[in-house]
Amino acid sequence: MSNELLTILEYIEQERGLNRELLVKAVEGALLSASRKSIHPASKLRVEVDPNTGAIHAWATLEVVESNPTNDQLVIERAREKLPDVKVGDIVEWEVTPRNFGRIAAQTAKQAIMQQLRKAEKEIVRDEFADRVGQIINGIVRRFENGNIIIDFQKAEGILSSREKIAGEQYMPGDRINALLLKVDILSAGPSLIVSRTHPDFVLRLFEREVTEIHDGVVQIKAIAREAGSRTKIAVVSTDSHVDPVGACVGLRGIRVRNITSELNGERIDIIPYDEDIRKFAANALQPAKVQSVEAFPDKRELIVYVTAEQSKLAFGKKAQNVRLSSKLLGWNISIQTAGEKPTESLEDKIRRASKALAKELDIREETAYTLVCNGYVSVEGVKTAGRAQILEIPDIDAAEIEAAFDRLDQ
Repeated sequence: MSNELLTILEYIEQERGLNRELLVKAVEGALLSASRKSIHPASKLRVEVDPNTGAIHAWATLEVVESNPTNDQLVIERAREKLPDVKVGDIVEWEVTPRNFGRIAAQTAKQAIMQQLRKAEKEIVRDEFADRVGQIINGIVRRFENGNIIIDFQKAEGILSSREKIAGEQYMPGDRINALLLKVDILSAGPSLIVSRTHPDFVLRLFEREVTEIHDGVVQIKAIAREAGSRTKIAVVSTDSHVDPVGACVGLRGIRVRNITSELNGERIDIIPYDEDIRKFAANALQPAKVQSVEAFPDKRELIVYVTAEQSKLAFGKKAQNVRLSSKLLGWNISIQTAGEKPTESLEDKIRRASKALAKELDIREETAYTLVCNGYVSVEGVKTAGRAQILEIPDIDAAEIEAAFDRLDQ
């Protein structure tokens, strides 16, 4: 076993880059756990592995007694065979290595050793990547498992689930890929790094990397709203009156934003000037639509935006995406009204009416429909177009009810 163990230690040290001392401690713990019953009945045992030879020895902590020893005791006559000066009552470490310990260890400890080594590797991964959560990391696509992409980040593997992958993206083994590190998971089996390309912060980090003024703090990102793979709105402001925040993000001849769009597989990016005045901010957010006026109701965090009939289509956008993203960007509910048209009912009443109709069509509770409407999904067609995955990302949505609704729609 010593030669075999030494070979394993040398291989793992060289190929996986783990410290020999760390490996030896992991092996000692694994052998003790796997072979405790076959070593000695004492309660305090220690297994020692010679890191240079691979030789294995086991030791028990025993009390020296006159006679009639228990599991944790050793008679004085036997103790004096090796320790001539020992006395009754002394505590000694006594070697209890079984004659066939090498064979026992070979049969029972290999799996435990590998488990300990995987744990040691994951702890190294945690130490290496814990400070990089929320940052972009770069790796190489290795393989595909159940629709998920397994990525090699040199010192660890990561997993990009199908929900965290931008729709329409295609990768091949060997391709380089950038992703946002969401979490370092060392407790579960499989890849330790959980990454995403759909998270809004992925776009934010791309801007920080591409736009020097953002990295230096001259331009600040105040808010971001994203529908991954389709469109993102980002609100920016400058701390220097001489720096145009939108121009800085766009870059000379649009090179900066074009680089980011390319990384996002063609996702459209709207860069919007932030304004402390929520009405001006709303008008900016709804571009390219030209807004005539905005009424604000701060107590309800609601806005009524007036546009001409010609601009109404632009304000809503395709499948209501423009107004939906604008609402997310501001954190306020937005109602679009044609100029000159006075609302006959309050915004809340309209939302409730739309929720009731949507609940009936989808056969869901009005509370769930209300959440959908507040997030811009006011029709069955809009819900179907968004898709199951995107709807399930809505905060506080009833996942089980949505799953059941989509199952019915798919029939």
